[in-house]
Amino acid sequence: MIGYVTLGTNDLDRSGRFYDQLFEMLGAKRVHSDEASIAWASGVHSTIFVVLYPVNGERATAGNGTMIALNADSIEQVDALYRQSILIGATNEGAPGIRSGGYYCAYVRDPDGNKLNFHCNPDHT
Repeated sequence: MIGYVTLGTNDLDRSGRFYDQLFEMLGAKRVHSDEASIAWASGVHSTIFVVLYPVNGERATAGNGTMIALNADSIEQVDALYRQSILIGATNEGAPGIRSGGYYCAYVRDPDGNKLNFHCNPDHT
């Protein structure tokens, strides 16, 4: 249903390094890179994740109420993604734990302030 997701950045190199490390942990690889954008995917038919400089040339800002949720395979992977993201420049928005609906989640903001969620359903891991 979702073809791709984009997040704005003000520093493409920094965002590339940040997401390269997280997506390696999730089995995704860069599928595109140019002077204005970088994209990752985990397979031919997977949703593509893109960071880019805003096309209008204005400064990128994080959307209030916008969050990208990334599927993890296990509680351990949620914990590892959370720790790694903090280590490489993210800020804490909610330490790992059980949340509404029984999902195990952690929340961070990337170096540009975009909100990310790492989650899994412990009943299905």
